[in-house]
Amino acid sequence: MKHDIVICMGSSCFARGNKRNLKIIEEYLKEHSIDCKLSGRACAGNCNSGPNIRIDGEKFERVDPETLIDLLDAKLKD
Repeated sequence: MKHDIVICMGSSCFARGNKRNLKIIEEYLKEHSIDCKLSGRACAGNCNSGPNIRIDGEKFERVDPETLIDLLDAKLKD
């Protein structure tokens, strides 16, 4: 199954950590050879709960680099 990750690129989410999260996700996908569509989108309208990421349609809020790897492990590894 090809996974789909959408990362909010709005200025608030980007400043709150999605700039860093994007690099972590890219490295993770490459390291684990995971088939995934990774894309950015404009502000998702949930600035107060950012940084926001969607994985296979499921929304995750306040995603920090410390919990991101655990989240990717749980959602992407078969």
